[in-house]
Amino acid sequence: MKNYKAISKIGEGTFSQVMKMQNLRDGNYYACKQMKQHFESVEQVNNLREIQALRRLNPHPNILTLHEVVFDRKSGSLALICELMDMNIYELIRGRRQPLSEKKIMRYMYQLCKSLDHMHRNGIFHRDVKPENILIKQDVLKLGDFGSCRSVFSKQPHTEYISTRWYRAPECLLTDGFYTYKMDLWSAGCVLYEIASLQPLFPGANELDQISKIHDIIGTPAEKTLSKFQQSRAMSFDFPFKKGSGIPALTAGLSPQCLSLLHAMVAYDPDERVTAHQALQHPCFQEQRAAERQAGRGRRATACFPERPVAPELLGPTRHMSTAGRRQKQPLKPEEGRPGRQGTALSSPSSPALQPVFAPRAGRRVPELRPLKFVGAHQKTDAQKDVKLNPKQHRLPPIGRRDGG
Repeated sequence: MKNYKAISKIGEGTFSQVMKMQNLRDGNYYACKQMKQHFESVEQVNNLREIQALRRLNPHPNILTLHEVVFDRKSGSLALICELMDMNIYELIRGRRQPLSEKKIMRYMYQLCKSLDHMHRNGIFHRDVKPENILIKQDVLKLGDFGSCRSVFSKQPHTEYISTRWYRAPECLLTDGFYTYKMDLWSAGCVLYEIASLQPLFPGANELDQISKIHDIIGTPAEKTLSKFQQSRAMSFDFPFKKGSGIPALTAGLSPQCLSLLHAMVAYDPDERVTAHQALQHPCFQEQRAAERQAGRGRRATACFPERPVAPELLGPTRHMSTAGRRQKQPLKPEEGRPGRQGTALSSPSSPALQPVFAPRAGRRVPELRPLKFVGAHQKTDAQKDVKLNPKQHRLPPIGRRDGG
């Protein structure tokens, strides 16, 4: 960590603290997530689920970028150097008197659904989607904090106590760990309501109160749904019938299409709940899809008609472009080893060879994770010599949770 200077503390949680750091080489600012746990080897660091998930999911415009991993073998300390964002969703809406415009809300929700769709397609679900873990910088949304993520192919039951209570899906509350990636969509629906109304949808004081608040609004589920949960619960439950008051009128400013998406996300039965991919096709995102198509056409036109003219002698016969000829994103340059340095830099998210910690279910293929390449105190790889570090300035959210968990 000799190449970084601490600027200020952003937040602290049970397992880590986040600091704003400045890189002394390029002057850019980063968010440093310092783990409180001590690690004994590079292999143990490589097997950390959060690092593997970030490396599998990067690069993506709506996933937080991991720039560097610094591990000090002597002390066992580990730090994740991530991009620095402006704020999180909770900070964005905290203290506001008027909600954001529907256009901006839908822009944020479209990006959130894009990040969830990308995660789920890559075999990972987040398990802790909430306003504090959704980051904003100049109207670009990125999902962060993957410390609770899990493989969609991992064998159930999963950990029972997961996700912050206010955003926890019914199947997480009523079963002994029998839930799927659909829980992320429930949480996203709760976030949509909170952005639109500036109030949490189900602010339960404890798990029983959480279920009660869900039933007050949505009503008790059908017997068919309860029987699914009953099969995977050690103890039985029998809820008194409630019709449910419906989604509170605080979202009256939203169009019927947006409310339709909200209801699809907070469907009680996970089998009837919308997926992230289906949500992206919802009519309420028509404007966002059109803008995305237009931007795609603009990029293709720029590629076909370069600004600078090409010399006639360089044109020659007609050539066909192949995917192999496309420019690929280069890996970021790790820190060079220096005598007396305190930390050991592990290579960037795009570096090769990490043992996968998410084991796929039989018959299912998942993109294999590759490990962070260890760079010794006096070593420098050929790839490092050719790659230059070009990070951006962004910021991680506070780690601390609110009353919801």
